[in-house]
Amino acid sequence: MKKLIYLNLFVFFGILNSFSQNDTIKTMLISETKKEEEKPKKKWFELISLRGYAQVRYNKLLETNPNLGCEQCDRSWGGTSSFFVRRGRIIFSGQVHDRVFIYIQPDFASAAGTTNSLFQIRDAYFDLSLDKDREYRFRIGQSKVPFGFENMQSSQNRITLDRNDALNSAVSNERDLGVFFYWATKEKRELFKKLIDDGYKGSGDYGLLGLGLYNGQTANQTERNNNQHVVARFTYPFEFKNGQVFEAGVQAYNGKFVVNALTTGAAKAKLENNNPEFLDQRAAASLILYPKPFGVQAEYNIGRGPRYNPSNNTIEESHLEGGYIMLNAKTSIKNHIVFPFVKYQYYNGGKKHELDARSYKVNDLEIGIEWQPFKSFELVADYTISKREYEDAVLFDNYQSGSLLRIQAQFNF
Repeated sequence: MKKLIYLNLFVFFGILNSFSQNDTIKTMLISETKKEEEKPKKKWFELISLRGYAQVRYNKLLETNPNLGCEQCDRSWGGTSSFFVRRGRIIFSGQVHDRVFIYIQPDFASAAGTTNSLFQIRDAYFDLSLDKDREYRFRIGQSKVPFGFENMQSSQNRITLDRNDALNSAVSNERDLGVFFYWATKEKRELFKKLIDDGYKGSGDYGLLGLGLYNGQTANQTERNNNQHVVARFTYPFEFKNGQVFEAGVQAYNGKFVVNALTTGAAKAKLENNNPEFLDQRAAASLILYPKPFGVQAEYNIGRGPRYNPSNNTIEESHLEGGYIMLNAKTSIKNHIVFPFVKYQYYNGGKKHELDARSYKVNDLEIGIEWQPFKSFELVADYTISKREYEDAVLFDNYQSGSLLRIQAQFNF
């Protein structure tokens, strides 16, 4: 009988203890849930990241012709320039909301006339995503116009010191104010990011498909005809089993450009039909084999736009064409990364942003190497052999050729 009583008591207290433990567990779970609910959400400024880079150049080594230069490429090329801060960028960016990403990039090394190191906004936009995976998004503000692979590349990642004349002459500073729509699958967006993070000189994530409507007078310029440009771009990267990545793309834009940089005085250039507004349209193809370890990068574009004609001192609508091909490689020496490259470019056309839509014929060969001893520092040596004919109402019958060794030191943070 006593045994039965003890057994019942044991079972009874065991049940009580079980309920007590369950209550303790429930209390703990409720407590943790309350802690999570009470945990304050990050404020918007805690979601902003800060990074940047700066480039310092010297272009006077082995220079054979100080009259040879490239206004759109690098204002310190030619003339009496010496050391030059080519870029000084600070980038503020962040996913401030599940559907909103912001990006602001000022440049503290812009040049205007004879004055250097001016503050200027390069990018100021936000991405509005239409879905949780951010595969569909609108980009609103001042940003890069999706035309050309090398134009899309950040100068922080590009191997060569300057973009090619042929495609870069389409959009000065690569940017304009407008609205752009981008679409890419989640997997391809991750691949675009990986190509940058792993140091393969990618273009960044501008979608598989890009469509846009923008002013057309380029960044930080007043719109002059209320006639927006339209642009479309499609690119697709293929990743092979061995890790090699090949990307092919096509792009085109159409609009009307108002030439506003004109000579004055006796040499003043005439305008075809006395109209400063010209058809501005181009189409281009891009082929990129990423350097794993050997790579090839090539682009070519054709189109029509304004161009100075020295035979009659008139700015006319004219055919244009040109492109480039670059062979490069990525290799490691101990912990140092090295990118050797050879690049040839050709362009025959006008540059609508320059004085009198300056006429150009370009044949350049570049041989160089980029050295990265660590991620925060890069050094580029670029030996350039150039033949350039560029003319306007002041620079008449102007053919320049020569060679020089260009050096750039870049630090990243």
